[in-house]
Amino acid sequence: MTTPEDEAWQDLVGISADPPDRRDKCEQCKRPAVVCWCPALPHPPEAVASQIVILQHPAEEKRSLRTALMLQLGLEPGKCVVYKGKRFPNKNHGDLQRILDSPQTLLLYPSKDSVPLEEVDRSGGPYTLLLIDGTWPQAKAIYASSPALHRLRQVKLIAVGISDYIIRTQPTEGCLSTLETAAQCLAVLEARPELRQTLVRPLHTLCKYQLDNGAVEHQSKEFLMKNNQYPKPIGKRLSRLLNYSNTVCGGGLGKEQDT
Repeated sequence: MTTPEDEAWQDLVGISADPPDRRDKCEQCKRPAVVCWCPALPHPPEAVASQIVILQHPAEEKRSLRTALMLQLGLEPGKCVVYKGKRFPNKNHGDLQRILDSPQTLLLYPSKDSVPLEEVDRSGGPYTLLLIDGTWPQAKAIYASSPALHRLRQVKLIAVGISDYIIRTQPTEGCLSTLETAAQCLAVLEARPELRQTLVRPLHTLCKYQLDNGAVEHQSKEFLMKNNQYPKPIGKRLSRLLNYSNTVCGGGLGKEQDT
């Protein structure tokens, strides 16, 4: 015979420990429908000859406002591929070794040996461009632990401008989001300047929504320090980053610190 206590216990057992998610989510970007940026994507997705390969640090996948997905959805299928890890390649990276062995593969990395992307002979393409996705310390660690990357032709962006990702605080004026970096590189490689604006439009939509709902516009740490507005002591790591940015990269890393 079942007692009222037994019935109550069975009801409790059937309750999920996780609260239900009542917000409708977009099937593409997986964000709540009210903050979906998919209407700002190019329709149809942009067709390009070049390919972008993102080497993503595992920590980037956890960031709620990551921009690499905007790039994947803004380009035709297969034109933006993401590999995750702290060392490249490894046994789980499929075709990455073939990409690394190709003479048409370039690595965007601001070393002393890198050349401006604008100076690359476009007639030798189409090219596959590798981007390291992570904070600057994470990107340096990935590069240091991946000897296969050292053998690639290295390129850099010169005139990177200021990031449109204004709801994040970037370390320097030249730090861009993954999406902005890739869009600017594709604009150069494809000789299509309009790609910079077209591919970044979802980021503008995201930032506008955040600003309309209480977020504030952020200046870079470099800007704040130049204008005596930075509230904290300048640490050694940030000081090294600023010096590196100004001496090696022409004032711009071309890589964001927070995706």
